[in-house]
Amino acid sequence: MTTHLGPTRILIADDQEDVRSGFRLILGSQPDMSVVGEAADGLTAVDLARTLRPDLVLTDIRMPGVDGLELTRRLAGPGVPDPIRVLVVTTFDHDSYVRTALHDGACGFLLKRSGPGLLIEGVRAAMAGDILISPQLTVRLLQTLTPSAPAPPTRLTPLTARETEIARLVAQGHTNAEIGTTLSISPGTAKTHIANIQTKLKARNRVGIAAWTWENGLANPTPQN
Repeated sequence: MTTHLGPTRILIADDQEDVRSGFRLILGSQPDMSVVGEAADGLTAVDLARTLRPDLVLTDIRMPGVDGLELTRRLAGPGVPDPIRVLVVTTFDHDSYVRTALHDGACGFLLKRSGPGLLIEGVRAAMAGDILISPQLTVRLLQTLTPSAPAPPTRLTPLTARETEIARLVAQGHTNAEIGTTLSISPGTAKTHIANIQTKLKARNRVGIAAWTWENGLANPTPQN
């Protein structure tokens, strides 16, 4: 995934013209963002993404042909040699959509009703390597993705206690700045910890850290004896 030094170049994929127009106005009003292309269906979006190489693709879930989940898998999923950031923005908040999108490399999952402020924040978070999930999804997401029974206490983990704490916050969708505030450390220190966690878990990104945390029953604090 390449770094772009100028404004964030964004491709919008949504089958509704009024939605694309609204997103274009919102994002185009930001000095650090530029809309470089639009697509009304997933297949066109995939082709444009591979041609234009935008910094980020903003995609809906339900579109003609290739839907947003398949688009995410093709552009950001496991095994993609040169992945492109994909941010899902949709009206559909089904748990299966959220799980699939994040598992296949999405760098965020926002609901359209969350408003323009969160949309802008989501783009910036994605470019900073963070994951932003609409707040109204977070609690339910954790409930559905966390096993009902905690992981056995004897299970070995490659992470230190502090790294486990940070991985848990990553799984809850916190940014580096929020992790720093919560743990009274600098955002830079949080970023360093996260890089170490990625190395230990062989995770491609923060989504991989979150998935590992959920799968190992560590998304909720462990009661202290």
